[in-house]
Amino acid sequence: MAHLKLVRMVVAMIKQQDFKIGIMDFITELDIAFQKIASKESATPMENYMKNKFSFLGIKTEPRRTVFKKLYEKHKPEIKANFRNMIWELLNKTEREFHYVALDLSIKEFKKNYLQEDINLIEKLITTNSWWDTVDAFAKYLVGGYLHQFPKETYVVIKHFSNSKNMWLNRTAILFQLSYKEKTNFDLLKAECEKHKHSNEFFIQKAIGWALRDYSRFNPDGVSNYVTSTNLKPLSKREAIRNLHKNL
Repeated sequence: MAHLKLVRMVVAMIKQQDFKIGIMDFITELDIAFQKIASKESATPMENYMKNKFSFLGIKTEPRRTVFKKLYEKHKPEIKANFRNMIWELLNKTEREFHYVALDLSIKEFKKNYLQEDINLIEKLITTNSWWDTVDAFAKYLVGGYLHQFPKETYVVIKHFSNSKNMWLNRTAILFQLSYKEKTNFDLLKAECEKHKHSNEFFIQKAIGWALRDYSRFNPDGVSNYVTSTNLKPLSKREAIRNLHKNL
């Protein structure tokens, strides 16, 4: 029995090492490929656009996704077996292009493939190297997709995000229904808008307006009535009614 237990431990260690090797093979090859097409000339304006919050290699979207697609096909088995760890490793690298690969990979692999405990990882993704360019996509595709798969978790998750001291989680609680269209829970959206409408944070005011404007495509009268009956910040109101024909 002791011998069998030892064999099982060795096999488990080998499998774990294989996973780590698979992760590093993909990320190392991605790093090498990115270095070959990096452009200092392009990096500077990209960094300026993001308020110099992140370092960039200067790789634009199309070549970045071309490299990712090629390496994804090469490493597909190990990626699918361990994509959660790969996403986390990528999001913790220095340059923003790796964060975008983490985002693309998460959208691709999580779709209709969530585990209930994945919300813990998703929260970490939202709160790591946070800025609007990644957070908004995590909100729409990951949180939105997760709660579509586990609808009974909606109020628990959104209450937790909405009550957080982390502004990006608050923004996520407002924006997560962006892909829900006519199936948007308008009562929940209004509740989040009411809760955060007095915020002086630009990204919260903007999120309220964006979420309402998006839903106005499917319920213009409902959004119009809500905006006229509550006291939104000017930015939120402007954004909310931008596509409405009524002169509020």
